[in-house]
Parts: sequence; structure tokens; C-alpha cells
Amino acid sequence: MNGTHRHHLLQLVLSCRKITAQVTQPGTSTIIAMASSSEQEFLAQSRANLYRFPRSNNFWDSKTASRVGEKLGLRLRELGVDAVSIDAEEEISRPVHHRKRVLPLFDSVRRSGIRVDGTDQLNDVIPRD
Repeated sequence: MNGTHRHHLLQLVLSCRKITAQVTQPGTSTIIAMASSSEQEFLAQSRANLYRFPRSNNFWDSKTASRVGEKLGLRLRELGVDAVSIDAEEEISRPVHHRKRVLPLFDSVRRSGIRVDGTDQLNDVIPRD
């Protein structure tokens, strides 16, 4: 633990089909906890989105992101992690439609008792509806 990231780093991997949140250990980049919309719990919703009309290219929304955040927060609490940080510059560089949909993920992690450092900068950049 030498300097820039004293906390575990929360990283998001986004695509039109799924959202994955992973937390890495400081200094080693080893993944210690992960949650994804491709897990068993989300399969029924994913299948429903495949066949809905009108068709959409996005298979996850802010509600799904929030549930992924809840699962991640519970897993982090089980491991005894009390704080994570995000790379605010990376999150700000995402397209606006992705940024708006991932804010509930960070809120859910925070509600589960995990401190999320770096989200205050996102709230200044992203207008909430």
C-alpha cells in the first residue's frame, strides 16, 4: 500500500448486455469481490429483455445496476472491507447515458455500509433527473 490507492479499487465493466463490478486489492490488482448482471438471479430479466418489443440494445438499466451494487456491498461486508474508491476520471469519461445508469450502483454499495470515495466528483458532473 504505497500511496495513490489506500482503499480497494471499485471498477466497472460495462457493455450493452451486462454490467460487472469488481473490487481489487490495493497494490496487487487481485479481484477480491465481484458482482455481475450475468449472474443467475438476473437471467430471467435478461431473457425477457431479449424478446421485448420494441427491441433495445441495452439489456440492463439503473435498477439492475442498483441490485448488482447491493450484491457487491454484501460480499464486501462479508470480507470485512469497509471502504472502496473509484477512479472518478474513468467514470466521468464514460458516455452520459452510462454515467446516469451506474450512479445507483454506487448508492447501493454505500447503503450497504461501504464507504465509496470519489463519487462526490460524479455528483457534480452528472445531473440527476
